[in-house]
Amino acid sequence: MTSSHTYEVFLKADGKGEFRHVGALGAADNEMALVLARECYCRRGEGEQIWVVRRDDIAVADSTVTEPNRHKGHRQNDGKLVAEHRRQLREGS
Repeated sequence: MTSSHTYEVFLKADGKGEFRHVGALGAADNEMALVLARECYCRRGEGEQIWVVRRDDIAVADSTVTEPNRHKGHRQNDGKLVAEHRRQLREGS
């Protein structure tokens, strides 16, 4: 008996933009996963390119990996500090 694996399916429309996750399916191998993805997610021409990724092959990071980057506000610039600095320069403060 052939074992089934879970595959995550990603589509890209018309060669523009990014791949987007559209769902998951069960298949015995990569070739069958591509056929099933085409039949399930591209029946009406929604995508030009398909990626299928076996769920077991996805590396998942927990919060200990992302924690060091959570408190780096200097990397987020909404323009408020620059606007305030320019206002102070105009007013001569």
